Amino acid sequence: MPDLPSPAAAQWLDVLDRLLTQMIAQQDRKLLELARLIVPDLTPEDLRNPQDFPALARDAAFNYEDGLLAGLRSAHMAVRAELRLRSPDD
Repeated sequence: MPDLPSPAAAQWLDVLDRLLTQMIAQQDRKLLELARLIVPDLTPEDLRNPQDFPALARDAAFNYEDGLLAGLRSAHMAVRAELRLRSPDD
């Protein structure tokens, strides 16, 4: 069984969790704005399948920003996994 984070480490994980949540929301908004410059009627739901829009798939800036969002989400899930390690409910 992995060692539980110290209280100080757990506190920092909470801060990091909130920060990543804010960064993901900001990047979501940025990506939607950029995508709508390319495909004006795009919805947030459409961003879940950008490959359905060839203009997005060809756009380097869109793909870069989409990659940043994917990285932020991956980092967030790693932090969430660490937070669950210290959860007394498990």
